[in-house]
Amino acid sequence: MGILVDEDTRVIVQGMTGRSGTFYTDLAMRYGSTYVGGVRPGKGGTSHLGLPVFDTCAEAVAETKATASLVMVPAHHAADAIVEAVEAGIGVIVCVTERVPQHDMARVKAALAGSDAILIGPNSQGILTPDACKIGVMPTRDARKGGLGIASRSASLTSEILAQASAADLGQSTTVGIGGDAIHGIGFVKCLKLFKEDADTKAVVLIGEIGGREEEDAAAYLKSASYGKPVIALVAGKHAPRERRMGHAGTLSIFGADTAEEKSLMLADAGVIIARNADDVVASVLRALNDV
Repeated sequence: MGILVDEDTRVIVQGMTGRSGTFYTDLAMRYGSTYVGGVRPGKGGTSHLGLPVFDTCAEAVAETKATASLVMVPAHHAADAIVEAVEAGIGVIVCVTERVPQHDMARVKAALAGSDAILIGPNSQGILTPDACKIGVMPTRDARKGGLGIASRSASLTSEILAQASAADLGQSTTVGIGGDAIHGIGFVKCLKLFKEDADTKAVVLIGEIGGREEEDAAAYLKSASYGKPVIALVAGKHAPRERRMGHAGTLSIFGADTAEEKSLMLADAGVIIARNADDVVASVLRALNDV
């Protein structure tokens, strides 16, 4: 079954007519996901990739009954697009755009607080429930349907670990790229709660990094109650120097923030199995499932 998206999810794309929007919409439809329209102000009433284009999200939702949106617009317009999707009643919003200004994201957070919408991103690979629905830019070649839930801050490590898992006949229920920017939507705790409630998810992998408090929050949540499923974590950045960004905006350890080693120790104290490196993740999952 997976979490958040499935074969019944109906997706619109904000920015569908642009180069990236066209490319990734076409890929997702070829994969079998149900995309029902696009949004591009000024192009309402036209069609693109065989789908209707609307001027606003509200019009798109009214006509297509869309339940999810993919935001593929430039950074300076991304917050407006997300807020528009929230106000239109979209349930799952995926924003792949990088470098959305932080003061814009503060406005997005305020809009989300008064709604039932779930934001994935910005700066996210998106979400993928194999053989059901893909929203975003996540590769599908190595994805297989199964019982492993993945929530990740790192796009490259997600692709690597997903490929290794499938090669070991360990399919996935859903993979979520929570986003690499410092201020983002869904985090590890929400993903853990959703995976806990999903009967098809038998184990969960968290792919963390330095910077932010996602790992610390996950550790506090897991320590507060019995989870009931194995959780395996890899925290990247063991050798990253403090106060220097490692990759994207969210991987910056400053003002006394915990190191990768400290984050790993907190998670281990909460009962999480810590993988030594990327090559140890799948082996750790298989050992954990065999011990259940």
